[in-house]
Amino acid sequence: MNIHAIIAIYRFEMARTRRTLLQSIVSPVLSTSLYFVVFGSAIGPHMNEIAGVSYGAFLVPGLIMLGLLTQSISNASFGIYFPRFVGTIYELLSAPVSAMETVIAYVGAAATKATMLAVITLATAALFVDMRIDHPFWMVTFLLLTAITFSLLGFIIGIWADNFEKLQLVPLLIVTPLTFLGGSFYSIDMLPPFWRTVTLFNPVVYLVSGFRWSFYGHSDVAIGISLAMTVVFMLICLAIVAWIFKTGYRLKR
Repeated sequence: MNIHAIIAIYRFEMARTRRTLLQSIVSPVLSTSLYFVVFGSAIGPHMNEIAGVSYGAFLVPGLIMLGLLTQSISNASFGIYFPRFVGTIYELLSAPVSAMETVIAYVGAAATKATMLAVITLATAALFVDMRIDHPFWMVTFLLLTAITFSLLGFIIGIWADNFEKLQLVPLLIVTPLTFLGGSFYSIDMLPPFWRTVTLFNPVVYLVSGFRWSFYGHSDVAIGISLAMTVVFMLICLAIVAWIFKTGYRLKR
């Protein structure tokens, strides 16, 4: 394995974060802080506790997951799309770097940036609400699995998109609505039986539920199912990425 190539690509992608610090870190943190101010501080005191947890604290895992999903996709998709846009992707394809090494570097950098943002969001949340983490190991596990999985999805989107509008299409029209409807701001147990059944077809429900369980020991879906669904989604994304490099889809045209 070409470790030097992986490190070089990884460091280049991480350096881009430092150059766009305001957009990459400051802006998402400010947006998350507004969520806590509006929903946690203003609305939270008027809401009943959910599973013995204040509404403000209940929001924390959902908001972290919301930021993690969007940032993982955004970082990975732009990271691979920009070389295609400017034409430098051909230099990468002709270099002695395998497909696996390329994916490890780009996805690793995107997952790292998204995880950093999640940690900063968690620290920001601690300033607004009292919370706890009952299962820190599983919290880290879900955090990393989700960051890697959606960075892979972002990588796929970056290969598929042929303009900047398409680059934002899936995150804005599909992922963000699914996250809002996936129990980020409420427990799906609060829904009528029919809509609860419909919601179970939303894959984000399993991510948010499992991540929230690691905080408070409460979940809308069995923790084993949540973990299994996360792993299955990651394997599907890996299979699609492997197919892309095997066929050269949108890479050699």
